[in-house]
Amino acid sequence: MSAATWRQFFTYNKYTQIAARAVRQSLKEDERVLAEKRGLTSLRYQHWEGGKGGEQVHLNPPIEKA
Repeated sequence: MSAATWRQFFTYNKYTQIAARAVRQSLKEDERVLAEKRGLTSLRYQHWEGGKGGEQVHLNPPIEKA
């Protein structure tokens, strides 16, 4: 059996998501929380017209820190 048997069932991105989740879940609580925070992303876009940027729009607003 090939070492890349997972390729029959998953894309590479899905495989890395599964592997990353398994690693994060295996960490101790304090390291796990830090790793999960590093995994958060903020997605935004900005429409440019005439060489000037417009307002930035957040597609998934960042979580406010308490």
